[in-house]
Amino acid sequence: MKYKCLILDHDDTAVKSTPDIHYPSFVEALKLLRPEIDISLTDFVTYCFNPGFSRLCKDIMKFNEKEQQYQYRIWKAYTNENSPDFYTGFPELIIEYKKSGGIICVVSHSESEQIIRDYSLHCGLRPDMIFGWELDEHHRKPNPYPIVEIMKKFNLDNTDVLVVDDSKPGLDMARSCNVEFAAAGWSHAVPEIENYMKINSDYYFSAVEELKKFVLV
Repeated sequence: MKYKCLILDHDDTAVKSTPDIHYPSFVEALKLLRPEIDISLTDFVTYCFNPGFSRLCKDIMKFNEKEQQYQYRIWKAYTNENSPDFYTGFPELIIEYKKSGGIICVVSHSESEQIIRDYSLHCGLRPDMIFGWELDEHHRKPNPYPIVEIMKKFNLDNTDVLVVDDSKPGLDMARSCNVEFAAAGWSHAVPEIENYMKINSDYYFSAVEELKKFVLV
């Protein structure tokens, strides 16, 4: 294998979650919190890409603490009630990579309990480490903390790791630790995001099968 460890995003990299879970839950929260605002799926995806979901809530929607807690409760209800499907071929990639001795870690803006549920249901295993939304903000991506901790725990060098993510926060996290980054292009539907990731990533894959062939050599 090219890498000892894959550090994977979850939403829109491994699973198809934004159109069916994250976006509709956000729209439901806006009905009460910001009824004058109508946000499209494209706008939501673009904001989550840059500046990121936290900044969308705090800087763009200007949610106060009480409003953020309300939005969180709506989102939590959606994620508890819905388990997203993995992209075709992704479970097979995970299973084969693990059987070959690879380390699977997940760094996501979803919570660990949902990630464990999704992996257990679709892959029959749990990731070796998970860094989710439940962590303090300075421990979430794009901060380098998850990669630093993963490399420390498994005694990895920079060249042992590949980060796979569809978003700019994942790319920024990888760059802060000088590890290689592969863009999960199979979820990109916004041309500006696709172009940015193609220019700035070490690798860009339009299909899961392309990533699978790349890492399982």
